[in-house]
Amino acid sequence: MQESLVLLLYLGRKRRAGPQREMAARGDEAQRAAWLRQYYTQRQKRLMTLLIARRRRSSCYFHPRAWPSFRNADWWERVVLKDFQPRDWLEKFRMSKETFFYVCNQLRPKLSHPSTQPHPVLPLEQRVAVAVWHLATNVEYQTISPLFGVGPSTVQNCVKEVSYAIVLLLKPLYLRLPSEQELENMVRIFSARWGFPHCIGALDSLHVPIHAPAHLGADYCNSQGWHSVLTQATVDGLGQFWDICAGFPGSMENSTVLENSSLWVLAREGRLFPTPLKHFMGRAQKYVLLGDASYPLRDWILKPYPEDGTLTPQQLQFNYRLKRAHSVIENAFLRLKARWQFLLKCDDCSLDLLPTVILACCTLHNVCEAHDSPFNEEWLEVIEPAEFSKPCQPAPMSMDDSSAEEVRELMCEYFESYGEG
Repeated sequence: MQESLVLLLYLGRKRRAGPQREMAARGDEAQRAAWLRQYYTQRQKRLMTLLIARRRRSSCYFHPRAWPSFRNADWWERVVLKDFQPRDWLEKFRMSKETFFYVCNQLRPKLSHPSTQPHPVLPLEQRVAVAVWHLATNVEYQTISPLFGVGPSTVQNCVKEVSYAIVLLLKPLYLRLPSEQELENMVRIFSARWGFPHCIGALDSLHVPIHAPAHLGADYCNSQGWHSVLTQATVDGLGQFWDICAGFPGSMENSTVLENSSLWVLAREGRLFPTPLKHFMGRAQKYVLLGDASYPLRDWILKPYPEDGTLTPQQLQFNYRLKRAHSVIENAFLRLKARWQFLLKCDDCSLDLLPTVILACCTLHNVCEAHDSPFNEEWLEVIEPAEFSKPCQPAPMSMDDSSAEEVRELMCEYFESYGEG
């Protein structure tokens, strides 16, 4: 009987202890799971800390490459240099292969890098090709970069570097102030081609569309309501530029730009005219430039008479002859923008760099014209639909020179005497 009681007590205690042990085991498993979660979380944090520290050390001790690795480095040599036909060169670079390599040779003193450079540098010809391709087609950096196996930032650097080199080395050869003998030749060419005597060129402005710059939107918004950078240009009778003044805000008037340009200084100092002055219609007369209503009437700048219905036949004839001759710069602007479509819309160029790039495009225009690079009339199709109307604010009459009216009357006499030219 006593042994039975002892057995019952033992079994009762065991039954009560079973649930307690089970609960304790479950508690141990939950505690272990929590500990493991904490361990792996801390381990992940330590790995991330080590990774960040490694990146910081690498940025401190290792210099980044000057040029990205060439993903398609052989495309330039295997496709462009070997397979491109004359039409391909003209379409992508807007010049013949011979003219392209002539440009490269002219830019070599500025773009050649010493062999001691610590990082690989793109060949000179390839850097020029990247820049010229962008200026000609105006495609985005991201589109050009895979073609040449470089990054978008490299394309941007090429455009900047090559543009500066063009202005430094090619502009003094192809876009400069003419000598006295060259001015005389320009007078003969302008008279023979356009029938306007004693004239050395046509004057006008070009508005290059841009995105509205931050905090300067009002300054660059022109009278037509779109944002632009203003460039003043002068061309000869062949449509080649010989004076460029670029980088003015689009809100400025042409007459104001003229007063702040180097051309105004040259005329005031008498460096646009021979010494002594050449005679025209029996009197000593300065050479003239042809402008439109947005420019002041000076003894060296002629513009049409205001067509208010009261003009004489002689004055109407003068207006016709002047506008016909002035079209040489309008045609030059069309060819400039069609060849270098970067000027149609500058989306990815800083305001600081833009005047240099515009000047480089004008210089390359002269290079192509001087080397008789073919011009594809189909290029004009991209600019024929007038997306942006040209701003034109008449110059204030206070800027007109009273003596200049005599020059216009003299020209009227000439056209009446000699008839159609």
